[in-house]
Amino acid sequence: MPYEWIDTAPDHTGALSYRLRLWPYQSLPRRGFVWFIGVTAGFMALPVVAMLGTAVLWGLLPFVLLVIGGVWHAIQRSYARGDMAEELVLDRRTARVSRRDPGGRLREWTTNSYWLRPTLRRGPVESYLTLTDGQREIELGAFLTPEERRSLHDDLQRRLASLR
Repeated sequence: MPYEWIDTAPDHTGALSYRLRLWPYQSLPRRGFVWFIGVTAGFMALPVVAMLGTAVLWGLLPFVLLVIGGVWHAIQRSYARGDMAEELVLDRRTARVSRRDPGGRLREWTTNSYWLRPTLRRGPVESYLTLTDGQREIELGAFLTPEERRSLHDDLQRRLASLR
């Protein structure tokens, strides 16, 4: 799952503290990207090689380069949009959510962890996961699958119960 819990005790008193990191799933790692572009260029070169020595080569070559460049650009843009992360830090007193957006902008929300409640409801996505303190509501893990959001909801409820 594209999230992980880190259990920490910040000091020698044994106080509980939880840290949750969430990130979008990347189906094509960087190494796979290199292979994909290489194989795509190889297959696109087949018609170009067949046309060597003819005038058709110069008509075909710009389109081949345009396709490879378009695929490259689309995947790089996908990587840039996927460069985001969310972090939830819970202890007995506070809950802090930090979200780094794709542009690098950092948004933070802090509340009293005693009043924090995770909820699953209908929303823009199936099993819309939100955190609320009674006054404000924020979404968490919008990029997760519905099953992952349900699992995260159960984990959040258990960990919040252990803090109380």
